[in-house]
Amino acid sequence: MALAIEQCRDLGVEVHGIDIRGVENSTAASLVDLVHQHKLVVIRDQLDFSESEFVGFARALGTPQIYFQHNYHHPEYPEIFVSSNIVDDRGRRLGVSGTGRYWHTDCAFQADPLSMTMVTPRIIPKLSRGTLYIDMAAVLERLPEHLAKFAREHHATHEAKWRYKIQAQDIDKSVTEVLAEFEKISPPATHPMVIEHPVTHREILYVSDGFTTGIVGFSYEEGKRILAEFFRFIERDEHVVAKQWKQGDILLWDNRYLLHKAAHGDPTQKNMSYRIGVYDQQPFYCA
Repeated sequence: MALAIEQCRDLGVEVHGIDIRGVENSTAASLVDLVHQHKLVVIRDQLDFSESEFVGFARALGTPQIYFQHNYHHPEYPEIFVSSNIVDDRGRRLGVSGTGRYWHTDCAFQADPLSMTMVTPRIIPKLSRGTLYIDMAAVLERLPEHLAKFAREHHATHEAKWRYKIQAQDIDKSVTEVLAEFEKISPPATHPMVIEHPVTHREILYVSDGFTTGIVGFSYEEGKRILAEFFRFIERDEHVVAKQWKQGDILLWDNRYLLHKAAHGDPTQKNMSYRIGVYDQQPFYCA
């Protein structure tokens, strides 16, 4: 199938004219190649697909992730990470609300971070909702010389525990107990501050305010001071690209290149989105 591809002015490409249900292997491979080359692919007009078909599409692209925290899982499809503020008639929640309200790249806190993220909106609130992105390859090219030199010479520590969402089983535990237990499940990871993409071989700055908590070889205080200088530059308005969701969209992006942040509207408005993490059969970065 020939893909109808439209270059976006700000970031990525849009793809039209395909149906993710039963997509051919060659088409799936082309989509992954587009993600590597253009960082973000927005697939339009996918208005009628089921949860099982969404998971099937993820399998065609690579290996779907099953996220390590079960409270995010769809009740029937653990591959689907549910972001939702929906509560049923019995007061039960589906998924977790208010996810990703900070700059991050998915699973940077793991030894093998997540290659690609795929998101589709299921319920879009009346006030717009979408995703904000920062291209970290472009940021690296614009970094002041002293920061770029520093980044190429150092590694950073990434942790998930500071973003942990309290669950029912945490009642009557102290904050220190909760954090210590979670750190056993998800210990810190260390990665170079500049990584090389395994396919395009471009250099990419790999830090985020969401998960990067320190710099190897520096005290906590000094590491925080240095990282704050990086974050002030990274998060400048001119680096941020906003993508508003439309019903039927599927957004697929490369976590090596892009920081992202949820652009939530009014939290009183009902919203739900499905995410599947996909490993693309490549190492996350060149050794």
